[in-house]
Amino acid sequence: MNTDQPGTLPRTGSDSRPAGFVGQVIRFLLKGPGQLKSRPLGWGIGLLALAGAALLVWSSVIHLMLWSDGYSDISVIGPLFLAQGIGGIVIAVALVIFRKMITLGAGAVTLIGTALGLLASVHLSLFGYKESLAVPYAMSSLVIEFTGGGILILAALVLLIAPRRS
Repeated sequence: MNTDQPGTLPRTGSDSRPAGFVGQVIRFLLKGPGQLKSRPLGWGIGLLALAGAALLVWSSVIHLMLWSDGYSDISVIGPLFLAQGIGGIVIAVALVIFRKMITLGAGAVTLIGTALGLLASVHLSLFGYKESLAVPYAMSSLVIEFTGGGILILAALVLLIAPRRS
């Protein structure tokens, strides 16, 4: 193993990719449909990523609308709604552009985490705030977020097991 400069990742022989565990993690996170043997599978992953991104934007718009309708005044929850709204749209754009394992995972975690946050606030109280599923958009938000998260997990699984070009 040799390093080009101090502070850079170790590299193997003539290969310019990082070596070891860190290199494996980086390669895994950067897997994308462009590396697949089958073009239809690549298109399928792209369509799943697009559908997941659309649902992520929908969830984000709901959170931004609720934030502007009064959730902005709720301590901790208000800023989280704003962060989910903005962050979700940013992740959705990255999903559409890159369609890599890391963006599929980020989108799925955001959607499912948001849905679980709602359920926690309904059943347990979250940051001292208790929500109800009877409020506007609660049930549709759960459907959108769990569906979008499932779609993105499916896309990631297909990307993970699909045969690659050598």
